[in-house]
Amino acid sequence: MIRSLISIIIPIYNVESYLKECLDSVINQTYENLDIILVDDGSNDRSLEIALEYLQKDERIFLISKENGGLS
Repeated sequence: MIRSLISIIIPIYNVESYLKECLDSVINQTYENLDIILVDDGSNDRSLEIALEYLQKDERIFLISKENGGLS
């Protein structure tokens, strides 16, 4: 049985106190055919460092880091 690839996009902006819990939750899902896309919008806390740490831990994680774009 072929399992479809699911992409999960996680926006990141100054969420260092929640990010590890969020990423652990996604990584530990029973459905494993995932792309986990982290989009850092110029965080000025440790969010980017945490994202980089998890990038090394799991090959399903991809990171986009950009300057803060303000409100959408």
